[in-house]
Amino acid sequence: MQAPAIYLHICGERMKRMKVSMQEVELVAHQSQLILSEDEKKRAVQDLTCILEYADKLSELNTDNVEPTVQVLPIADVFREDEICPSMDREIILKNAPHATDDSFIVPKIVE
Repeated sequence: MQAPAIYLHICGERMKRMKVSMQEVELVAHQSQLILSEDEKKRAVQDLTCILEYADKLSELNTDNVEPTVQVLPIADVFREDEICPSMDREIILKNAPHATDDSFIVPKIVE
C-alpha cells in the first residue's frame, strides 16, 4: 500500500532520525490488547515515527515571547445565579407516570 503524498512529504528524510522500534509497537499492542499482523506492525512503526517527527517540529519554534498557557481559547464563567422558577404542577406530571404515589414516581427496585 502506497503512503499518501502528505505522509511522505511530512516524514521525508527526518523519519530516519527518530524511529519507533518494532518492539515498542509490539509492547504497546500487547498492553492495549491489540492483535496486529506483521504488516500492521510495520505500518504502525512508520505512522508513530511520522507522528513523533512531526511533533518534534515544535521544538524548532521560537517561544521566547510566548506566555505559557493551559487553554488556548478564552474561557468565560459558565455558571449562572440560581433562580427559583415556577415548575410544572406535580399532579399533572404524576398523572403521566405508569405508577405513582401522591407525591412521587414508583419505579422498579434495581439495587438489592
